[in-house]
Amino acid sequence: MDEKARAQTASKSAAGFRAADMVEDEMVVGLGTGSTVFYMIERLSARIREGLKVSGIPTSYQTAIRAREYGIPLTTLDDYPIIDIAIDGADEVDPHLNLIKGRGAAHTREKCVASAAFRFVVVVDEQKVVPRLSAPVPVEVIPFAVRPAMSQLREFGCLPVIREGVKKDGPVITDNGNFIVDCTFSEIARPAELEDAIARIPGVVESGLFCGFAEKTTLIVGNEKKCRIITSADIVP
Repeated sequence: MDEKARAQTASKSAAGFRAADMVEDEMVVGLGTGSTVFYMIERLSARIREGLKVSGIPTSYQTAIRAREYGIPLTTLDDYPIIDIAIDGADEVDPHLNLIKGRGAAHTREKCVASAAFRFVVVVDEQKVVPRLSAPVPVEVIPFAVRPAMSQLREFGCLPVIREGVKKDGPVITDNGNFIVDCTFSEIARPAELEDAIARIPGVVESGLFCGFAEKTTLIVGNEKKCRIITSADIVP
């Protein structure tokens, strides 16, 4: 592992561990998806072995499998439609705590869990913090409507591409049985307006823009030496 990769791994680990230490006894915890969240699950598992009692709601099959392997008891939104805390990663975060998520194709369930939580903790390394969102925006679309949905997405000024599988021929299939359309924009000047516009396209399930959670978001930016904590109180109007 080169020095850059080692530093990034250490940053992710620090952020994930810090988030896991925010979990209190008897909490219901939303378990996000991704590499940084993996470290949170690792640390949460250690705390459970020390006596912490929690229940987790996984946002993907991958997270459910990992959580079970690490001995984290699981539950569902059916049992707990309102939960204490959700912990997840992000592909990008801007200064207003708007996010792009969905590189792991789990953003629909992640958004459901984040919406149900009193507190939303986002764990990232320094590379994910950007002055303006610019990463491709994943959009989950039902297969029946993917072509007309892509036509409407183009009207917003993006290049939409159906995400192809790795070690699998054809499109990526989400845990909900749908396709992912990755939308590359030349710029995303008004992310909240774009999120609303995409949501109105028939056949769209959810986009990877998370713009409605800033007030309950705590951002943990991992660093080898010290994590940086940012909340809505730190946002400059």
